[in-house]
Amino acid sequence: MFDRALNSALQRPLQRLAARLIALGLHAEQVTWGGFLLGLSAIPLIALGHSRWAIVCVVLNRLADGLDGAMARQTRPTDRGAFLDISLDFLFYAAIPLAFALADPTHNGLPAAVLIYSFIGTGCTFLAFAVLAAKRGDSSTAYPNKGFYYLGGLTESTETIAVFVLMCLVPAWFGVLAYGFAGLCALTTVTRISAGIQLFKPTPPKRGRPGQP
Repeated sequence: MFDRALNSALQRPLQRLAARLIALGLHAEQVTWGGFLLGLSAIPLIALGHSRWAIVCVVLNRLADGLDGAMARQTRPTDRGAFLDISLDFLFYAAIPLAFALADPTHNGLPAAVLIYSFIGTGCTFLAFAVLAAKRGDSSTAYPNKGFYYLGGLTESTETIAVFVLMCLVPAWFGVLAYGFAGLCALTTVTRISAGIQLFKPTPPKRGRPGQP
């Protein structure tokens, strides 16, 4: 919901930092993989009870996610880069509730499972919409710099990271936060399904002229 405004506000500083990294000889995909590995580093930190340190990993992961796109646009965006970006993003998102389940399986196992299930709903509707929109030649006017049709919703990256940070600050609230955010993800899933039903209506068959079949 807030991704578009945040992306606009961070665009210039990200472009400047991206240009410096390119000057150092780094490539967008290297930053993508580096950010993903930093994000996964949050798993052992949370599981071992050092959730506040995990915030650093989460923030660096999101920084890398913004930088790799800025670097790609300053060099040459590729389909492989877009594929890696979205695939590794979803794997990272699922890693945080998994880490809390590992930290306390008794209390966090079920809310973590519910939250991951809700991520499947938002993720599959997001990607299915993007695939069919690309097949039809549609493009997003809200996110023109994305490598695919980016369909927004109530629970985008900004909201997800805000909840992750709050979970890391107050681990005892994980269950409540997980259930609450899962509910918002469910609403996002419903709105995306509704958008798909409206946009991908079957085209009515053309009627022939009188006397023709």
